[in-house]
Amino acid sequence: MNVTCKLIRVCKRFVSTETNCQDGAKWIEPIGYQTAVSVYNPITKCKVPLILKTENVLKWYMCGPTVYDSAHIGHAATYIKSDIIRRILSNYFNIDILLVMGITDIDDKIIKCSIESGKDFKTLSKHFETEFYADMNKLNIGEPYLYCRVTDYIPQIIHFVEELLTRNYGYITKDGSVYFDTNKYNKYGKLKTSVHDVVKSQHPDKKSALDFALWKAAKNNEPSWRCPWGYGRPGWHIECSAIASAVFGNSVDIHSGGIDLAFPHHENEEAQSCCYHNVNQWVNYWLHCGHLNLKGDVKMSKSLKNTISIQNYLEEYSANHLRMLCLLSHYRNDIEFSDEVMQNAVLVTQKFDNFINDCDNYVVGKFETGDIDENLLFTTLYDTRNKVYSALADDFNTSKAIHAIINLIGIGNKMLYQSNITPHSKGISAVAAVSNYVSSTLSKLGISRSTMSTAENQQIKDIIDCFLNFRMTIRNRALEQNPKDTILLKECDNVRMNLSTYGIVVKDQQSVTNWSWK
Repeated sequence: MNVTCKLIRVCKRFVSTETNCQDGAKWIEPIGYQTAVSVYNPITKCKVPLILKTENVLKWYMCGPTVYDSAHIGHAATYIKSDIIRRILSNYFNIDILLVMGITDIDDKIIKCSIESGKDFKTLSKHFETEFYADMNKLNIGEPYLYCRVTDYIPQIIHFVEELLTRNYGYITKDGSVYFDTNKYNKYGKLKTSVHDVVKSQHPDKKSALDFALWKAAKNNEPSWRCPWGYGRPGWHIECSAIASAVFGNSVDIHSGGIDLAFPHHENEEAQSCCYHNVNQWVNYWLHCGHLNLKGDVKMSKSLKNTISIQNYLEEYSANHLRMLCLLSHYRNDIEFSDEVMQNAVLVTQKFDNFINDCDNYVVGKFETGDIDENLLFTTLYDTRNKVYSALADDFNTSKAIHAIINLIGIGNKMLYQSNITPHSKGISAVAAVSNYVSSTLSKLGISRSTMSTAENQQIKDIIDCFLNFRMTIRNRALEQNPKDTILLKECDNVRMNLSTYGIVVKDQQSVTNWSWK
């Protein structure tokens, strides 16, 4: 047994005595196939090994949107963080991800918006569902294996509730609603240190304040479905349990969502699913992403009317900038959104872009400077590769990984812009290897260099090259004149500034000109 496993097992024994569950409920290490990854466990409060029941196959359920309004960047951050983790598991650890996302297309908020707008709830939810898919595509978030609408799983949900009633884990109230009896499940409270201060909704017939709705009785002319105990619609928590159970059965490897979903949503899912499947543990690993808050630690919320829609965000920043913001922070940490914070993400993104472009220009002979220590650069690349892999294996620590790459870029830039005083190898292969590594790593993490096709991108580059070669000829001729032709030089400067407004950075180095995207 290695030191890591020993520490993990000691941590588990220690934490299990501290877990505030009603019957000392603790995390059960799955039986299956070890991976090279460790993840933070909110039950044990420490990192544990990621073990899969099926070799190289991971069953993952993710809570999706409630489609009654446009998604905002707070939602986007959670989905981007999850997408990054998914890409890490696939691209670095060769794990096939079966990702299922639930789409809540019927609930109180949808009904309220439907009444206020005068639109049928199906029309309303379908509109925002379609908009959500488009937003995710703009943010380069990969599609799940399945999108599952709640209204498509009503029969499975009714059957789920029936089983819980049959096993005496639920009870029917006078109005025909069905509630889960938390007192009948002695492991309630796995994901929450204290469960006695978070209950908001009340019902006169509830046996306990902690009991939660499995099925809500129909009111007035609300949308409803027929079931053995009358007409109604699903409660919030039962939706995800029924959908995930229908696809994955009695065991889910990973279940994810925002940190605000840990309690009561995920706690209630785990409770009712364990009772339905008659197991002690339904989800093996819970992943909770930190919030994207406004300055001053203010939560971005539709109810507070302080949200920034994805569409509005993309008018000022790019999808890459928001993803870089997420990469620079650990997925479990909250992020403060502000112009200052975004500018840092923009600058880091530009640092990567400029370095890759400079490397490309150096390799094709467009740099006048450059003193490459090939051995040092290859050694640094090797060390960086190991640091990145280790960081990503350690609870997906993208912040540590990105800073390791930034350090590599710093060393590479110093060599690229160093004057060649002593005889030295041009080190083209080393520069190309580093550029390729940085570019491929960004791609693996979901940073896209261009939304254009390869042919379109190359055509635009050729046009820019052609124009800047002409400008370089004019500029060099103007510099050779005695006295220098200040009029032509000023026009060359004007061209450089004008191109900058279109995102093209022109760099003049003595008699050579190169360029990069801003």
